[in-house]
Amino acid sequence: MGLLEHAARQKGLDFRISQENTSGWYSSRRVREESAGFKVLIENGSDRILGAHVIGPHADELINVFALAMQADIPASQLRHVIFSYPTLGSDVKYML
Repeated sequence: MGLLEHAARQKGLDFRISQENTSGWYSSRRVREESAGFKVLIENGSDRILGAHVIGPHADELINVFALAMQADIPASQLRHVIFSYPTLGSDVKYML
């Protein structure tokens, strides 16, 4: 969802990357998922999410959280404080930012 890293660089945007292999996280282990991870591009200064890429269990639902944040201009710092039910992939969002 959103920009890929190379596209953000081509646009000259100043951003940071949060990425990790999450196959060892409880949310992946509990469903025996061996391939899971994410990459989120967050613009420095504005703190807006430029792009989010997710692979793993329920990634199709999790990406909707990032899509909503991007469309509604919810900054990463605000999204980090949303309370999601546990154990769901949504509860991992704060660790992805």
